Amino acid sequence: MPKHIFVTGGVASSLGKGLTASSLGRLLKLRGLRVTMQKLDPYINIDPGTMNPFEHGEVFVTDDGGETDLDLGHYERFIDENLTRNSNATTGSIYQAVLAAERRGDYLGKTVQVIPHITDEIRRRIRRLATDDVDVVITEVGGTVGDIEILPFLEAIRQFRKEAGRDNVCYVHVTLVPFIGPSGEQKTKPTQHSVTELRSRGIQPDVIVCRSEEPLSSSLKRKISNLCDVDERAVVNAADARNIYELPLILHDEGLDTVVCDVLRLDTAVDLSSWEKLVDTVENATRPVRIGLIGKYVELPDAYLSVVESIKHAGFHHGAKVEIDWIQAEEVEGLLAAGRLADLDGMVIPGGFGIRGVEGKIAAAKYARENGVPCLGLCLGMQVMTIDFARHVLGLADAHSTEFEPTTTHPVIDLMNDQRDVTDMGGTMRLGAYYAVLQPGSKVATAYGEPVVSERHRHRYEFNSQFRSRFEDEGFLCSGTSPDKRLVEFIELADHPFWIGTQAHPEFKSRPDRPHPLFRDLIGASLSHRDVRVPLGAPVSPRT
Repeated sequence: MPKHIFVTGGVASSLGKGLTASSLGRLLKLRGLRVTMQKLDPYINIDPGTMNPFEHGEVFVTDDGGETDLDLGHYERFIDENLTRNSNATTGSIYQAVLAAERRGDYLGKTVQVIPHITDEIRRRIRRLATDDVDVVITEVGGTVGDIEILPFLEAIRQFRKEAGRDNVCYVHVTLVPFIGPSGEQKTKPTQHSVTELRSRGIQPDVIVCRSEEPLSSSLKRKISNLCDVDERAVVNAADARNIYELPLILHDEGLDTVVCDVLRLDTAVDLSSWEKLVDTVENATRPVRIGLIGKYVELPDAYLSVVESIKHAGFHHGAKVEIDWIQAEEVEGLLAAGRLADLDGMVIPGGFGIRGVEGKIAAAKYARENGVPCLGLCLGMQVMTIDFARHVLGLADAHSTEFEPTTTHPVIDLMNDQRDVTDMGGTMRLGAYYAVLQPGSKVATAYGEPVVSERHRHRYEFNSQFRSRFEDEGFLCSGTSPDKRLVEFIELADHPFWIGTQAHPEFKSRPDRPHPLFRDLIGASLSHRDVRVPLGAPVSPRT
C-alpha cells in the first residue's frame, strides 16, 4: 500500500508549500521511491481554466488535457514525472461530482452533507492516485489553516490516517517564523497559533517546516518543539534560499526526508549526487544574457512561471545567467521608439487571451524579425508572428486573427469549424498533448533531434492553412504539422538565426536538468547574438 504525506500551511499564503512538497518529492525519489503528487484547492471554480492570470497565475496543462494549478508545474519540474488531471482537485469539482451522484440517485435518497459525502469524495480523489505503481503520494492542501473553505479538506485528511493506518500517513505543516524589525527578534507565536488551529481540527503535525528569512537558532527550534508537541528534530527550518533548486539540499540537511521516512517506516538511503551537480551548475552559471519577455500580465510574474523556469533551465545548460526583462506588451511601440528593445539578446512572446497588448506583441515580433533578434513565440506568440509576416511581408495590411478582428478580410488565424459554436468556455479548447511531424532539415527538427514530437496545447484558434502557400512562397516555413497535415504546429524563417513559433506550450515539459530543446536553442542563439551586439570587453548599456 502506498504511503501518504499531507502538506498543509498556516499563518500566510505563498509561504512555499508547493516548493516544500516538491522538494520532499525529489528527496524521496533520490531515495529510489516512486512518487506522485496532488494539489487540493479550496476555491469553487471547477478548475483554473477560466480564471484570469491575475487571480491565479498561470494555468498548468497536463498531457491528458487537465487545466490545473501552477503548483503542478513545480511538482513536475522537481520529481520529473508527468502528472494527470487527477493530480488537481478543487472544491468546485468535488461538489460537482457529489451533486451529480445525488441527481443519479446514488445516495438512495439520503440527506447529502459535507460529512460524510464531501469528505468521502475528497478521500476518493486522494485514493485514486494510490496505484500499484506508486510508493508515496504527496498531497498539498491549498490555502491556510483557519480558512473556512479549507475545513472539509482538513477533516478528510484527518479521517484518512484512520483509514490508511498510522504508519502510512505523515502530516507536514508549513508555517512562518517572521522577523520583527523593531524588536530584532524572530517570533514563534504565529507558528504556535497555526499549529493550535490545526490540532483543533484533529490533526497533530508530525513535522513542522518553518519558513524564515534567516536560519533559526537551536533554542527557537526547541521552543517550537516544546510548545507544538513535535520532536525537536522534526522542526525543520526552510530559510530563504539563493535559488529554488537549492531547497531540496537545504531541507535534507535539516533532516526533513529522514524524519518523514522514519514516520512512514521507510528504510532507504539517499543519493544526492545528481541534484548536487545540478545546483553547482546553477550557481556557476555566470555568462550574462538578457531575454525580453513580451507579456500582458507582467505585473504578476507567476502568470508566466513555467516560461520563466524554462528560460532559466536553458540558461543553466549554457552556463548562462539569464536576466529576464519584463516588457509590458501594451508599451512595446513606445519602447521601440526609445530604442529600449535594442538591449535585448533574445525574446520570448508567450501566450495569452484577449486583444489587450496584441498590437505590441506584433510589433515585437516584427522588430525581432527585421533585426535578427532570436525570438520564440508560444501559442499566441506564434500567432502574432504569423500576423506580422502577413502584414509586413505579404502585404496583407488588415491581416489578423478572428479572435480579435472577426471581420478581417485576411483571417490568417481562425477557428476550426468544430469550435465555432462553443458557448461553454470551460475545457473547450485543444487541450493536452498532441503529436506533430517535423520537416526534415528545419531548425525545429534540428533542435528536437527527432521527426515526431508531442507537446501540450491550450488554445482555440489555429493558423489558417488556406494562406499556407502564400506564406511559404516568401520563406515562411511551416516546419511542423499535425500528423494529418491539417494543423500547423511550428513556424520558422529560413533566413533568420532563430525566429520560431509553436502553437504548443513547450514550457510545460522543461526540466532543470533537461531543458526543452526550443528554449535551449533560443538561449544558444541569444548568446551568439549578444557576442555580436556586445563585443568582448565593450561596455553594456544599462537597462532603462
